[in-house]
Amino acid sequence: MADLLFGLDLPAAVSPGYDPVASALRAEGLGYDFVSTSDHPCGDQPTNETWTMLSWVAARTSRIRIATRVLGVPYRAPAMVAKMAETLDRLSGGRLILGLGGGYSDEEFRAFGLDVPTPREKVDGLSETIQIAHGLWSTPRFSLDGRRYRVREADLEPKPPRPIPVWLGTYGNRALSLTGAAADGWIPSLGSAAPERIPAMRERILAAAAQTGRPADALTCVYNLGIRVDGRASTDPSLLSGSAERLAERLVEFVELGFTGFNFQPAGPDRDEQVDRIAHEVIPLVRQAVAGRPARGGVD
Repeated sequence: MADLLFGLDLPAAVSPGYDPVASALRAEGLGYDFVSTSDHPCGDQPTNETWTMLSWVAARTSRIRIATRVLGVPYRAPAMVAKMAETLDRLSGGRLILGLGGGYSDEEFRAFGLDVPTPREKVDGLSETIQIAHGLWSTPRFSLDGRRYRVREADLEPKPPRPIPVWLGTYGNRALSLTGAAADGWIPSLGSAAPERIPAMRERILAAAAQTGRPADALTCVYNLGIRVDGRASTDPSLLSGSAERLAERLVEFVELGFTGFNFQPAGPDRDEQVDRIAHEVIPLVRQAVAGRPARGGVD
């Protein structure tokens, strides 16, 4: 089995005492593989802009990978995102994971004066964004005349020296098929994709990958979930809580569903303690439990 990936959520919140750089450095020192931040620029709670904050984090860290979880495509011109991604990936030493999504909140689009795309238009835009990024990263004078986005004779230099991984946070049938056909990873959230839904969603991804001639292990599959090491179980379906042993058992069950990575969102006011406990008490148990297992065909 491929090595498991363990990531840590970096809140975009602007709040007293919270420093995203310090949190990322803590994660790096504890051996987490990546940090990630969601993308909700509009709201009544103070937040940092995702790309700017992660650029600041990348400049202060050295090993840990940096993931957008996930950029709302309608907020930014796709060709500019491709340029931004090339620059951040190169300056960070190849540590960027470009997570993309169709855009969750229609209210945010309205508030920022943006058109509100339909669900079909969101998937079309996501598909065209991937095409534009891959085209600009690999070919000179790239053009695309899409339904949502267009580029004409565009050239992006320098080209990335390595393929920048694109992960999608997707749930609907068309978006899942797009993930299998065009993405490098899938990062659904527990609250939006419960474990009992995963097999059918995963099968759709695999079918699309097979139709385009991609191997079954072409995608990284990461479950985004709230977590708390605690003696009490939670009734929140988007949160795992319990003893370290019970949490490890649940995560191994998710590995058996085809996940080979997790992005943790520690819950509760004692965030730093939780980050430490997950690293020291939970992750080693998961690694030990899955060590030596044969690789499972499918999203990996």
